[in-house]
This record gives sequence, C-alpha cells and structure tokens, in this order.
Amino acid sequence: MDRQIQKKKWSRKRILTIVGVVATVALITLSFLMTSGKSRLNVDTERITVSEISKGSFQEFIPVNGVVLPITTIYLDAVEGGRVEEKFVEDGAMMVKGQPILRLANTDLELSLSNQETAVFNVLTQMQDTRNNADQNTIRQLNQMADVENALVEAERIYKLNKHLYEEKAIGSQEFKASENNYTYQQRRKKLTQETLDKDATGSKMQIRQARESYSRMQNALALMRRKVGDLIVRAPVDGQLTSLDAEIGQSKNKGERLGQLDVTSGFKIRADIDEHYISRIFTGLMGEFTLGAKSYKLKITKVYTQVTAGRFQVDMAFTDAVPSGIRRGQTLQIRLALGDETQAVLLAKGGFFQQTGGNWIFKVSDNGQIAYKTDIQLGRQNPDYYEVLSGLKPGDKVVTSSYENYGNMQELVLKKP
Repeated sequence: MDRQIQKKKWSRKRILTIVGVVATVALITLSFLMTSGKSRLNVDTERITVSEISKGSFQEFIPVNGVVLPITTIYLDAVEGGRVEEKFVEDGAMMVKGQPILRLANTDLELSLSNQETAVFNVLTQMQDTRNNADQNTIRQLNQMADVENALVEAERIYKLNKHLYEEKAIGSQEFKASENNYTYQQRRKKLTQETLDKDATGSKMQIRQARESYSRMQNALALMRRKVGDLIVRAPVDGQLTSLDAEIGQSKNKGERLGQLDVTSGFKIRADIDEHYISRIFTGLMGEFTLGAKSYKLKITKVYTQVTAGRFQVDMAFTDAVPSGIRRGQTLQIRLALGDETQAVLLAKGGFFQQTGGNWIFKVSDNGQIAYKTDIQLGRQNPDYYEVLSGLKPGDKVVTSSYENYGNMQELVLKKP
C-alpha cells in the first residue's frame, strides 16, 4: 500500500524568497526615511547655550565711544603776522581773560603806525590853519561891513537933509540927486557886503566841517592801526587752560596761523562717533547713559554733525545732571545711546546663532528638553543684549542661542547630557 508523502510548507526556496522580499521592503523603507525624514545631530548640552524667552522692558540702544572735551574751545590765531619776540607763559598754564600769552614783532606794522600818527598830526595842523584863516577872513569881512554900514548911515543922513532942503527950495535938484544916488549906492553896497559875508561864513563852516571829518577818519584809521599793533601781543580771550601752544622764540608766524587753543574748564561735553547707518535716526534730544565708578550718568545730544567721514559722523552730548568728579579732557567713555523709548516686548538673548540664521529661524527646545527643532521666527529691534521677538516664540520657550556653525543643514538636535 502506497504511503502519501506530505509536502513541506517552508521549503528552502520559499524561505529565501520571503527573506528577499522583506529585505527589499526594508531597504526601500530605510532609503525613504533617509531621504525624506528629518536629519538629526547629537549635541552635548554642556557645549551649547540654552536661553529662555522672557517678556520685559526693552529699549533699543547702540554702544558708542565718546571722548571728553571742554564745553568750549577757543582757537588762538595770529591776527597779525610777525616774529615771536617773547613768551609770557607755557603750554598748559591756567589763564585769566586779558592775560598776555606771547608777543610778536612786526617792524612794517610799527612803521605804518608811525606814518599814520604823522599823517594825523598833519591833518590836525591843516585843520587849525583852516580855522585860523577862516577867523581872520571873518574879521576882515566884519571890518568891511562896519565901514559899509557907517557910510550908509552917513549917506542916509545927507540924503534926508538934502531932501528937506530941496523941498524948501534951499538947494538945487543936482545936489539933491547926488545925495540920493549915494544913498542908494550905499544900500546896495551893504546888501552885497552882507551876501559876501554870509557866503564866506558858509564856506568857512564847510571847510572846517570837512577838515573835522577828515581828522575824524584819520583818527579812526590811527585807532585801527594801534589795535593792529596791539594785536601783536596775543592775550587770553577768556578764562581757561592754554593747550596746544605752538610758538617758539624767533619763530615767524603768518597772519591767521594757529598759535594754540584755550579750553574753558567750567564744564565738559562728550563728542561721540556713530556709524553712518544710524544717521537718519539720530537727532538732538536723544538720551544716552554711561557708567563710571559704579554710578550711571545721563547725557543728551545737543548737536549733530551730519558730515560723514570714513563711514562715521559725530554728535555732541551734554550732561543732564552732575558731572562725574575727576573726569579729564581726552578720557574715553562707553556710552549706551537710546534710539527710542522704553517699551514692553518679548525678549530673546543675543548669541552666535544669528550669524548662520540671520534671525529667520532658531532651534527651539522641546518640552521634555530632549530635542531642539528648527522654528521660524521674526525679529524686530535690537540692542547689545536682546532681540525683540515679533513672532514664532513666546515667553517661557527655551531656545539654543549659541553658534550653529557646526550644525550644517540639521533639522533637529538631540540633546544629550554627558
């Protein structure tokens, strides 16, 4: 009797086929995961910086360097050129207004002064001569007028007498007519003499006035020349400290050449350099702050110099409160210049991540603290400590703020504790 042979369910061929199919599916699955899944990188938590997002007061400000300067600096220039003849003080001396600093010698200027004084003396002499001549001419005219008036009186007397005698038929008409003509002549003579006297008086007054005006102009010119000679002695225009004095005995100085400067030490100001990127946002009235000796001091912009040099422009700042004791000219201060008012904002601490992301995304730490994944964000204003977060993060979130330089195109960071 034949025995039925039962076939094996798991033949070698069948097993190999199933293994091949499974391997193919696994390979396809692994390939899919490798190409479409998120790339990860294990990161040691001790090698990164994790910061927490917070909400608080935010003020946009920039750090600038300021140099302490005297509140006023007056430059000393040579009003007149000359050779340095004498120095009365040295550089750094404290000066009082009007105190002499140095003396210049200028023989041409001194000779011009001498000539001007001689010219003034000559004009004064001429004016006195003109006045004397006018007075003498007036006396002659008055004497002549006295003679004319006397002749007129005598002619009038004879005329009246002859008129009476003529009416009484005591004299003839010829004699009467002669006295009448003489009387008329003396009247005309007096009138002409009076006109001449008036014209001479007017002419004399004009000559004297012109002489006085000429003398006055010469006096003004002389005073100006004396001031020019006086300017050869350089004096302090105000109280202050003499600095940058550039003059040695025997040295020649041209007119307008810088001799030094005088710093008014009654107060100080700060001159700060600012990047031209901020020029449209800088105006008078903006406030700044600096710390010196563990104490903060406030400043206010009083003047903006809009000229840009080497990518920077300057501003002057004044102290709004007390000036720090012991502050010195030329001292450098680190100033925080506010660009706006203080407001409430969501704050993200600054870090190296910005160099690679440009502030467009950041690695946000998951709630369990094991993974940090890419999150899109939007940042606004900034100051040296914080960025203002506009979207993508909220207070309490934790993010990786250290540099992303070694992370490549990783989508997630697996945070491993050592």
